[in-house]
Parts: sequence; structure tokens; C-alpha cells
Amino acid sequence: MLCATVFVIFDTVRTIQDARGQLALIGRAMASDLLDLSPETIVVTLNESIHAYRPDATATLRSADSAPVGLVSHDIAEGPDGIVSLELDQTEALAGIWQRGLGAYALALLIVVLTWRRPGAGDKPDAWQRRTYQTLASAIPLGVACWTKTGSLIVCNQQYRDRLSLNSSAVTYHDAVKQLIQGGYIKLLSEDNHNRLLELHREDGSCLMIDERPLGEGGFMTLVSDVTEAKRTDTLLNAIREEQRLLARRYHEEKLKAEAASRSKTNFLAHLSHDIRTPLNHIIGFAELMKHQTYGPLGDDRYADYVQSIKASGEHLLASFATILDLAELEGGQKQMRSDAVPVDDLLDGMAQRFRGQANRAGLTLVVGEPCGAVLTADRLGMQRMLGNIIENAVRFTPSGGRVTLAAFAAHDGVVLEVSDTGLGMSEERLASLSQPFALGDATFTREGIGPGLGISIARAIAELSGGRMAIDSSPSLGTTVAISLPLPMQDVMQAAE
Repeated sequence: MLCATVFVIFDTVRTIQDARGQLALIGRAMASDLLDLSPETIVVTLNESIHAYRPDATATLRSADSAPVGLVSHDIAEGPDGIVSLELDQTEALAGIWQRGLGAYALALLIVVLTWRRPGAGDKPDAWQRRTYQTLASAIPLGVACWTKTGSLIVCNQQYRDRLSLNSSAVTYHDAVKQLIQGGYIKLLSEDNHNRLLELHREDGSCLMIDERPLGEGGFMTLVSDVTEAKRTDTLLNAIREEQRLLARRYHEEKLKAEAASRSKTNFLAHLSHDIRTPLNHIIGFAELMKHQTYGPLGDDRYADYVQSIKASGEHLLASFATILDLAELEGGQKQMRSDAVPVDDLLDGMAQRFRGQANRAGLTLVVGEPCGAVLTADRLGMQRMLGNIIENAVRFTPSGGRVTLAAFAAHDGVVLEVSDTGLGMSEERLASLSQPFALGDATFTREGIGPGLGISIARAIAELSGGRMAIDSSPSLGTTVAISLPLPMQDVMQAAE
């Protein structure tokens, strides 16, 4: 009985641990699909797809200071709105424990009775013992059969008969083995001097575990249990683990390829920029000499226009290659960002003064929002270039009579810089293409001097290197809003929290 009690305790702990392990594996297998989702969306997504792994599993959202509701749960995501947990139905998860516990106690009692024999008893038990054996065997929720040392059947319960499709009571151990082998195959798992463990695989896909244990005076007992669901669960877990290993390997390989491609791109652009900028400088220098007619007149007046065109085109190409090289350095992480104290209000006022003349010439109204009083720790020149690229696009693509607004909004943990315009706007397809460098879009955006289309890409790279993110919202004919969220210094966040 002590052994049965220990078995029940061990079985309960193991069942809970296995269930939690399954939830952890399922959570990791689905984690790659949940990176950019809010906790509420994660709950909906998980509840739609988790039933492919465990039909009895659900996803819940609870507060950070509350404990899990059930014994079988696993936390997979934590955010400001709470903790997302996977939970199993406690009744479903622990359903088999009481059955196995009852079987363990009944089996222990049966073994005690079987090993207790009256003096003078022969090889076969008498009628009283048979009734006792039959009563105990019927209470065990497993297929049970007891045999004499010669292989004659002493007693078996109905589950054992159903497993082997036995109709006659006069059956021997060899007959039972033949019946088991039909329609499947037996695999020996372990064997020693006392016990033998077998696994029976049937044609219908079911799997039975056969455990043979010794009894007194040479007899032995056969226990038959259905482990089909356990095998399917193990197969599923192994498949999930293998998929995780493959995904991790592919991710590592693709990461190495992407890093190598990024390094190659940066090196290529650096060499290309150097090789082209050197002759361009010569072209621009000689064009400047010819423009001033340093060594004498050119002759025809049209040559002066040609020289000016050569100089302007060379300077445009030189600026384009400088921009390309800057983007390559930013994306490759090779450009060091300084940590300057940057007052946000001064930054916006400076950018407004810089672009006010250009906006007036384009017939636009340039407006600066209310002060926010925040101070960023960032690269001052980088912040100016980031906002300058965005404001320049807003002024360029806003028709005369429009409006460009600069604003900043401060919170306890960060600042949002916002540039809005009432310009041409963009469709969803055009907006999606902005994440790709050199994307100039359709003919609506093809204007003189637009450049290689790297302004937004450079602004996004500076924002990300500064620890922030950039988001763009736009609608055709209504305008565009570019919002950049940047973190505040940690000491300011701590003071705001106090």
C-alpha cells in the first residue's frame, strides 16, 4: 500500500509537470507569430490556433499581481496590460490520475491476496480465492490477467478480455500471446529476472503497454494498458521540438547570410563611393575653372551654360553618393551616435527657422505646436538630419496653400515628434514601399531634385539607432503624418515615476 501511495503522489506531480512542459513547448512554437501583437490580440490568436496542439488548452489575460487560476498553466507574454498565460482544463489534465491511483491500490491489494496462499493449496486456487481474485481484478481500471507457473489462466477482468477479444475462460498464456501478435507486432522494451515490459503496436494505430510481474509460487501477472494517447502526445512534442530545432538552425543560417550580405553591401558602397567621388571632384573642379574662364574665354556663350550643367550634375551625383554611403553606415551600425542633451522645443524651433523660407516660397504655412519641455539624450546633428529629411518631404509634396505642422508630445518615459502635412498623401501600396530604400513610387512623386529616395530610410535608421521607432500614416489627397517615438534618459524616467 505504501508503494501505491508513493506511485499516486509521483504520478500527480509528473502529470502536472508534463502538462506544463507541453504548454511551454506550444508557447515557444507559436512565439514567432506573436511578436508584434498586443496582449488582447495574442489571446484571440492563441485561442484560434492552440486547439491544433491541445483542444483543452485556452489563453487568458490576467493582471501582473494575480496568481494563475489553475494548477496547469504557463506564462508566455507579459506587457503593460497584464500577463498572457496558457492554461489547461484542470479536470481534463488530471482526469487519469484518480483512475491510475485506484488501479494502483487495487493492484497492491490483489498482489497481497495472491501472495497469501492457504496451507496445502495446490497449483490452482480454490473457488474462494478465485472469487476474491475476480472481485479485485474487476476493480482495476486496467487489463489484468493472473497465470499459474504452467501458463494456465487463474483469473482476468473484462478489460483484458476486450483487449484480446477472448470469449473462452479456458485459455493459456501461449494462446493469449498468439492473440496479441495477430494484427500487429510486439516490441520488447525491457526485461530482467522478475519483470518484462512489452509494447504492442496494432494495425489500427493503437498502442498497448504489457507489463508482466511475478507472483508467488512461480505464477505471474499480466497488466495491459492503452498508451495510444500518450504515444501521440510524445510524437507531437517530438515534432514540435524538431520543428524548433529546424527553425533555430534556419534562423541562424539566414542571420549569418544577412550579416554577410550587409557587410558586403557596406564595403561595396564604400569602395564605389570612393571610386566615383574622386573623378567627380575632378569634374566639378575643372568645371569651376572653365566657368570662371581662368585660362581664357571659352568662345561661344553656350559653353558657359554647358559648364554650369556639368558642375550642377556632378554636385548632384556627389551628394547622392554621399547620402548612399551615409545610409550604408547607419544600417551597418558603423556610424557612431553621440549623446548630447537636446531640448526638444529648441530642436523644433531651429528646424522651423531653417525651413520657413522654403515653405513661404512654396506658399505653405509652417506651424510649430505647443512646447513640451522635454530634453532628449541623442545625437544633435542626427536629430536635425532626421527631422530635416521628413520636413523637406512634407514641404516638397504639399501643394501651395497647404499646411505643415511640427509638434512634440512628452510622456513619463519618452517623447513623440510629429510632422504632419496636408499634401498629396500616399496609398497603402506606396506607404509600404517606403520601408525599401530607393523607392520613388509612381509619377506623382517624380519631381526635379527628388534625389535617390533615401530621406525616409535615413530618418528611420537614425530613429532606430537612437532607441526609437518611426511610424507613418497617410491617405491620398488628405496628407501624411510621420511620428517618431524616442526614449527619455533613464534618470528622467525614474524621477517621473517617483
